[in-house]
This record gives sequence, C-alpha cells and structure tokens, in this order.
Amino acid sequence: MRDSTNKIILSVGEPAGIGPDIAIDIAEHDIAHTITALVDPALMDARAQLLDSNIRCINMPDGTLKFGRLNIDARHTLACAVQPGKLDAGNARYVYECIKTATAECLAGRYTAMVTGPVHKGIINDAGIHFSGHTELIADLCAVDKPVMMLANRDLRVALLTTHLPLREVPGAISSEAISQVIQVVRRDLKSRFNISSPRILVCGLNPHAGEGGHLGREEIEIITPCLNSLREQGMNIIGPIPADTAFTPQMLGQADVVLAMYHDQGLPVIKAGGFGETVNITLGLPIVRTSVDHGTALSLAGSGKAESSSLLAAIEMAQT
Repeated sequence: MRDSTNKIILSVGEPAGIGPDIAIDIAEHDIAHTITALVDPALMDARAQLLDSNIRCINMPDGTLKFGRLNIDARHTLACAVQPGKLDAGNARYVYECIKTATAECLAGRYTAMVTGPVHKGIINDAGIHFSGHTELIADLCAVDKPVMMLANRDLRVALLTTHLPLREVPGAISSEAISQVIQVVRRDLKSRFNISSPRILVCGLNPHAGEGGHLGREEIEIITPCLNSLREQGMNIIGPIPADTAFTPQMLGQADVVLAMYHDQGLPVIKAGGFGETVNITLGLPIVRTSVDHGTALSLAGSGKAESSSLLAAIEMAQT
C-alpha cells in the first residue's frame, strides 16, 4: 500500500515540450501522495486551454495554489511567451532554476523525492548555461562526485558507467577506479532501495566480443577484467565482462539483477526498446531520491493531445518506493 505521506516535488521541464502536457494529465489522476509542481501557473493554464482541459490554477483559502490534483509552486516565472514545439533560449534559466530549487527542497527535507520532466540540453547550453544533463547537475548540487544513471522497468535494470559523453571520449573515461566506484554505488543502492540482499551485477565489455582476446581492443584485458576480479575477491556477485551483443539475452539476464553498460547507447536502446513509456530514469548515489521520465521533450507532440504520461506516472511510483 502506498504511503500517502510521501511528498514529491515535480520539475515540469522544458516549457515548449510535453512536460506541461503530461503534468496536466497527472493533475487529473487520483494519486495517494502529495505532488507539488514547480511551474509557472500561466503556462499550465495556457496549455490546459490548448488541450481542452477544464483544469485551471485556483487560489485556495489557505493561500496555496492548486491545479487539479497538483499543488503549484509558482516561485519561478517564464521570461518569454511559450509556443508549444518552439524552443526559446530566453526560458532556459527558468528551467535550470526549477531543477536547482527542486534539489534544494529535497536536501532541506521538505520533500521525500524529486521527479523531473524532460529538458532540452541544447537550448540550455545555447543560453550560456553549462548543462550536460539532470544527473550531473543534481549530483553537483548534492556534492556527490560519482552519481550513477540507472534506467529501470518491470523487466530490466540498466546502469551506466559513463553518461553524456561523446563516443570518442568513452575509452579514456574507463578506469579501474571508475568501474569500482560505480559498481559499489549500484550495489549499495540496490540493497538499500530495492531490497536486493546480494545484487547480481552483469558487466558489459567495451569492445565488440569484449575485445576478442585483445584483437578488438585491450580495455577488457588491461582494465575491466582485473577490476572485476578484484571486486569478486571482495565478495561481490559480478558477472563479466560479457559481450554487449549477448549480455541482454534472456539466459544472461536471468542471472542478473542489473546490467552495467560501459556507455549511454550501449545499454539504453535495449531497455527503451523493451519498455518505452514504462521505464524510469533513476539517479543512484545521491542523498535524495530522484527519478525521471525516460523520454525527451517531444517538441512535435507538445500541445497536440497525443503525449503519453505513462513514464511520468512510473517515475512517480518509483520515487515513492
């Protein structure tokens, strides 16, 4: 049974994308816990009108602001008018500040978890704000050196050794220290948050065929395998390195609680192909709980009424476990 005392803060994300659309859909759901959306109320009202929703922001007698089932925190306002589907760098600071505020509120203990809607990294950087992603920013705000991105659904969990790096930079980012740190974070959080007493971690190789005995790359021989052997000697339940083209077969997945991929597009296409719209992005290694949708801003769908809120609902569910 869900705990109705859970208080979740929702950063709605890019205003020109589907973040407002799916937040409006959530506002119509009967959710047991309290959700407060950090969002400009004018944006919600305008998008609701466009979507033919009857919900509007209402000032309550106690001074709070409500939008259907959502509480509204209106401390940040948009700098520019929003046209669904059209990015505007003038609103990037608004998006950035909402993420920072949601993190600060959780760190202060006023909320039990934060859930983040989709943002557009490019437009934030175009506005002169260095932003490599939610995971990195939130970790920095939490003073965490090694956050871990993990996506999860009912059937699969995939954690990443490296996140938002150009592919050419990935080999240089793979080290024994990085592998050890990530595996220890994953293991600790699977035990504490997912109640898995002895997590089985399947580790992908970097190169095709996990290096083919050194013929297709030596990272497995020189870095990955020695590190995994050392961790196994410490009592960790680790499988690998396994070639990525066989790591996701039913036989291999049946032996694992999580797959550790070496880079973003090694692992995430698999989990998204198998459960897009039901998968949740989770940041491990933080002092707070943070989950997110598994999709982007979907600019072409903004304001169309075709956006699906299933991933946001799944992120809310995951945040309160």
